[in-house]
Amino acid sequence: MGSTIALCFPCEEPAMQITFERATAADAEALVNVQIAAFHEDARLYPGVEIGGPPGYDSVESTLQKIAEDDFYKIVYEEQIIGGIVVFDEGQGHFHLDLIYLAPDYHGRGIGTRAMEFIERSYPATKWSLDTPGYATRNHHFYEKFGYVKVGEEARDGIILIAYEK
Repeated sequence: MGSTIALCFPCEEPAMQITFERATAADAEALVNVQIAAFHEDARLYPGVEIGGPPGYDSVESTLQKIAEDDFYKIVYEEQIIGGIVVFDEGQGHFHLDLIYLAPDYHGRGIGTRAMEFIERSYPATKWSLDTPGYATRNHHFYEKFGYVKVGEEARDGIILIAYEK
């Protein structure tokens, strides 16, 4: 499964060709580098948040395992990996968005919106779920824009995670 989408920001510039492609083992190191940059950005955006990320975000071995076991996509611009998406199939039409991340230099350009549209179009879901840190209010607004609704919260690995469903 792959997809190419043209984005322009602002539209006076040539369209930005973004692709969503299945990740391979050869992509693992680049994906980890982008994950580190993306998740460490939270420490800059949210005062009091320590540098870190979800378990395994900084591990090539963990990323290789996710590539082998899950639906892992790379987000590519000009032959460079700028983000990633990991989807779990929970069965019976339920899919879980495990990860969606983008290099900080590409935030605010509509790429995250296109990534959400890509996964929702690519999977015949009757239910989507995801969780995101309680402190990450930017993420909350992003998911709510797509119709996700807060259904709970849970303390895990020293942070509060907000559970969303659609």
